[in-house]
Amino acid sequence: MATYFGLDKFVKLFRIIKNHGGIRASLYQLYRVDDLKDGVMVGEDAHGNKYYENPNLTLGRNRWVIYSPSVGTDYDGSMIPAEWFGWIHHKTDLPPTEIAPTAYAWQSGHEENTTGTDRAFMPYTTTKPKIEAWVPPKKL
Repeated sequence: MATYFGLDKFVKLFRIIKNHGGIRASLYQLYRVDDLKDGVMVGEDAHGNKYYENPNLTLGRNRWVIYSPSVGTDYDGSMIPAEWFGWIHHKTDLPPTEIAPTAYAWQSGHEENTTGTDRAFMPYTTTKPKIEAWVPPKKL
């Protein structure tokens, strides 16, 4: 009977709000990520990103990441380390918390893509440019 009137949707909404820490935390989550999902936390990486899974959702949308609050709304996909990238894109069924990733001496640590930021790589040249910018003459 409750399903007929749609009351189960309200029960689910209240459960999601409770799991996110109340109305204020849910609104902040909605502001940051534009989505409120209910799932089980699978693990957390070294950067503070938290990874969740809900097998009842559609395949491809049943695993997600909540980025660290320290980045605010300025996050992108390059902030996910390689070991979690494979899990979140269904390349492996087991998360890195269950199977430790391989660590070789030649591997460097994870770095996010800094293109378009102040820390972006800017090449420089030591050769004279072929075309010089026109500078208007000064009026006397």
